[in-house]
Amino acid sequence: MEELEAKLDALKKAQKPEKSHQEEHYSQANMAWRMVTEMVAGLGIGFGIGYGLDALFGTSPFLMVLFTLLGIGAGINVMLRTAKEFQQKANAPTGAEDMSPSGAGDKGDGNGD
Repeated sequence: MEELEAKLDALKKAQKPEKSHQEEHYSQANMAWRMVTEMVAGLGIGFGIGYGLDALFGTSPFLMVLFTLLGIGAGINVMLRTAKEFQQKANAPTGAEDMSPSGAGDKGDGNGD
């Protein structure tokens, strides 16, 4: 019985690294999709606000272009924050618990984010 348990433990240990590799791959894919979604959302919201204001005020393409550019800027800003969040998680010690309410691992750098 002990030999069987030892063999089972050895098989479980042998299969464990493969699973973590898959989890890492999915984590990176989720991060990429999250960043793409944030960028497209910023662009779409900016375009929608600009188009609506252009229709309201009759200023044909001016506000649409302006708010589309602002939306792209906002999307890039959110993407950079997300990248910073993932970088902090990657650099965090493995046994430490995240105590910040946002879950971003804020180290108290004083910039008010």
